[in-house]
Amino acid sequence: MTNSKKLLKMVVLSMLIALGVVISPILRVEGMCPMAHFINIVCAVFLGPWYSLLCATLIGIIRMATMGIPPIALTGAIFGAFLSGVCYRMSKGKIMFAVLGEIVGTGIIGAIVSYPVMNFIWGKEGLSWLFYVPSFICGTLIGGSIAYVFLRKLADNGMLVRIQNMLASKSYQDNSSLLSNTLVIAAFGAILFVVIEIASAIFKLTSPIFDVLPYVSLFACILMAIIYYVWRKVKKDGR
Repeated sequence: MTNSKKLLKMVVLSMLIALGVVISPILRVEGMCPMAHFINIVCAVFLGPWYSLLCATLIGIIRMATMGIPPIALTGAIFGAFLSGVCYRMSKGKIMFAVLGEIVGTGIIGAIVSYPVMNFIWGKEGLSWLFYVPSFICGTLIGGSIAYVFLRKLADNGMLVRIQNMLASKSYQDNSSLLSNTLVIAAFGAILFVVIEIASAIFKLTSPIFDVLPYVSLFACILMAIIYYVWRKVKKDGR
């Protein structure tokens, strides 16, 4: 690897770390940190599992040191970041597997590991082994959906391979399919969920409609994705 590519890799890594530190506490939903999972997956796809692990670790350490965040900032990030990169490489560049790696790594492994850390080290009481699993899985589903849409569009226009080549990372072709297009439609529901939740918090929208609107948007997009998939499948089989 040339020095220029090494430098570019360090610059991109630094930008992702800075972005993660800044946006994680801002673009968040109560009890979840979806943008941290977005950063994990994007870094895993751009740079690989080891860089993604380093990125998540440094973001967690900085947040703990400057914002007073408990060790959950590390346990809720590092496992998913690494597993996302590993799954992406093992699947030969399937973006969905990078998302699944983050969901399993953070939503299950990280959530379970967080219990003894927060209970015995941080001294937080009233927890159980599965206490963090629901919120962690919800956070990874939302952040993973946003990352999937972002990376899917980069892959479809050829930019993802170009970025990976510029960074001297392993590059793969992951072409669109009926399933990937369906997942993109469903993923927009997660994006709308975050947007509505953040807008409600910023503008202090207290109307009961804003309590259910994020969920209505999410399920509406999922329903549209199912209809799209069935319609295209029937149309294809009917030829």
